[in-house]
Amino acid sequence: VINEKDEDKPDIPPREVIFVLDTSGSMAGESIRQAKMALQIAIQQLNPQDNFNLIEFNSNARSLWWEPMTASTANKLTAMSFIGGLNADGGTEMAKALHLALDEQYPSHELRQVIFITDGSVGNEQALMQLIEQKLAHSRLFTVGIGSAPNSYFMTGAAQAGRGTFTYI
Repeated sequence: VINEKDEDKPDIPPREVIFVLDTSGSMAGESIRQAKMALQIAIQQLNPQDNFNLIEFNSNARSLWWEPMTASTANKLTAMSFIGGLNADGGTEMAKALHLALDEQYPSHELRQVIFITDGSVGNEQALMQLIEQKLAHSRLFTVGIGSAPNSYFMTGAAQAGRGTFTYI
């Protein structure tokens, strides 16, 4: 009998990944194109045992599904189609998106990651930091800065408050 599991490879625990994409007007042009491409690559790399959801925000925020779904091929294709239809327009209301991403958390054995992709163009940084600290619970928040001049102060602070890291594209 051949053991199909490679003993040298560690088990990758299942995770719940909530992708949050800024689709406000400040993301228009190359920024939204880069963000959508990065998001599609990230979704393709999810493992079948992972769960995920997408939230897009500008003046409003909406999620793809009511709750995270398994990273099945069909759900990944649905997510790719959703991403393909997104355009940059409107204001930047990050608080609405953070509430969607952090309000409905259910304790589980899964690692819960919130990946926040934005240019960070906001003026209410302190209120957003407080919101993250109050609602984070067992999630970890990772920020991805997009564009020629992301708000590094906010993005770094949000990632630190969220026990995550800041990455720049």
